[in-house]
Amino acid sequence: MAKVFSIANQKGGVGKTTTTVNLGAGLARLGIPTLIVDLDAQANATSALGIEKTEGKSLYKVLHGEADLIPSEVDLAAVESELAQAENYLGRLREALAPVIASGKYKVILIDCPPALGMLSMNALGASDHLIVTLQTEYLAMEGLGQILGVVDQLKAAGATDKLTVGAIVMTMYDVRTKLSRQVVEEVKTHFPALVMDAMIPRTIRLSECPSHGQTIFQYDIHSPGSVAYDALAKEFAKRFALK
Repeated sequence: MAKVFSIANQKGGVGKTTTTVNLGAGLARLGIPTLIVDLDAQANATSALGIEKTEGKSLYKVLHGEADLIPSEVDLAAVESELAQAENYLGRLREALAPVIASGKYKVILIDCPPALGMLSMNALGASDHLIVTLQTEYLAMEGLGQILGVVDQLKAAGATDKLTVGAIVMTMYDVRTKLSRQVVEEVKTHFPALVMDAMIPRTIRLSECPSHGQTIFQYDIHSPGSVAYDALAKEFAKRFALK
């Protein structure tokens, strides 16, 4: 049975898609069968993996055989309003993924959520075992964190899930040279000591560049600080969630 993780934050620009793509690649490099689900209508994860935005396609093999991708589709933006009127509207993605989860083909499914707590994100969380929050080490990083963590309790109260937990917080855009970055990390660790991953993702030009080339950081620059960081994160992630 695959373990399902939603990579989420209602704020945009916090390294959510970058983490989904490169964590997925890192896990696959460790020999862990991984599926990435791009649930964002902007299709950033799809583009970052070198796949054109498509209509009607359901599964691509990417990363040179390292992982699979269910890409975003061009009409995904319309799903938000349609889901609100659907039966079992919080459980549709869980139903759709059930055969994939049970197939045994994957050990890990990573869902790249939209930067909003709408119907798509709620469906992702309802289908997941764990919520992974990406949090940038910048001003107002804590803003909204309580809200997304509170969504777990809301979904349980609504009967949409009975298994979802807050699995981890991944600190992104970290700059060890700045006092602010260090302060943000310390503040988050003070409030959530058991959740913050030791591996932190640095702010680097290489991580910003690789999506435009349709490559993961491992393909684009294997020796870069970003590659080292995501390799460390993948290893820590695999250990934390007993994936090997």
